[in-house]
Amino acid sequence: MNLKQLEAFKAIMSTGSTIGAATRMGLSQSAVSRLLTQLEEALGFALFLRKKGRLMATPEAEELLAEVAGLVDGMQRIQRLADELRIGRSRKRLLKIGVPTSMASELLPRIVAEFLNDHQDVVIELLTGSYDMIERAVLDRSADLGFVRLPTELPDFEIESVLQTEGVCVMPANHPLSRHAEIDVRLLHDVPLVLLGRQRALRAELNQVFRAAHLTPQVRIEVHSVGAACAFVAEGLGVSIVNGLLASHFAHLPIVTRPFRPALPYAFGLAFRRDEPRSLMVSTFAEHLKQRLNASLTTSI
Repeated sequence: MNLKQLEAFKAIMSTGSTIGAATRMGLSQSAVSRLLTQLEEALGFALFLRKKGRLMATPEAEELLAEVAGLVDGMQRIQRLADELRIGRSRKRLLKIGVPTSMASELLPRIVAEFLNDHQDVVIELLTGSYDMIERAVLDRSADLGFVRLPTELPDFEIESVLQTEGVCVMPANHPLSRHAEIDVRLLHDVPLVLLGRQRALRAELNQVFRAAHLTPQVRIEVHSVGAACAFVAEGLGVSIVNGLLASHFAHLPIVTRPFRPALPYAFGLAFRRDEPRSLMVSTFAEHLKQRLNASLTTSI
C-alpha cells in the first residue's frame, strides 16, 4: 500500500463517494476507484460494499479510519515541514496562498509586492486554479489560506468574508450591445458567447438564468478563467458574463463592461483549515489582502 491509496480511502470515508473523493483530491473518479481497489487488494479484504451504485463502509473500514487519518495527516505535516525547512535555510518564512488564475495575473502581484515590502523575511508560494482546486489545497495543507467563492463546495473551513460583487457583461468596445446601459439576458438571444467551463458552479447559475428567460445560450468558446474570457472577447469572438471585480482588472483590453440583469451576486471569502490555529504571519497577510481587495473593488466601481 502507499500514501496515495490511503489518501483516497480517507477522502472516500469523508465524502461518502468516489465522486466526492475525486473532487477533493483533484483526480478522476476512475483513478480514485483504482486506488481503492489496489488498497483492498493489498489489505486482503473489502473496505466497502457496493450496493445499487453506492459505497457502504465495512466495519473493517471504520476500524482502520482513525489510524489512516492520523497517518495521512502526519505525512502531510511532514511535507509541509520539509517545505518550511527548505525555505528556512535562508532564515525566511514560507506563506502559501491559493487564488484563482485571473486574480494572480493582474490583481495579486501589486498586493503581494506591498506586503513583501514590509515583510522581508517572507517567501510567497502561489497556487492558482479553480475555486474547488483552491479549497482542496487548503484542506490538504498545500495552501495556508485560499481565496474562494462563497458558499464553498467542500466543508471543514473557517471562513472570513471579504467582499461582494455582481456579474457583468463583457463585450468588445465597438459591440452593438455597448449602447445599452445594462444588459438584460434577453438581449443575448443568438449572441455568440465566451463562457466559463460547464463544470463550474458559476456556469450552472448562469444556465439557470438563460432557462428562466427561455433562451439557449449560444456558446462559441469555453474558457477556465476570467482573464481568458476577457482576452477572447477582446478579439471579437463573443461576449461574456463574469464577476465584476476580476473583469475590472482587464480594462486595458479593448473591451467594455455593462451590468448584467438579472443580477448575479458573487460573494468571496478567505478559507482556512478549521482544525489548525493560524500563525501571526497568515493572519497579517489575510488582513492585508482583505483591505487591498476592498480598496480595489471601491476603485473599480
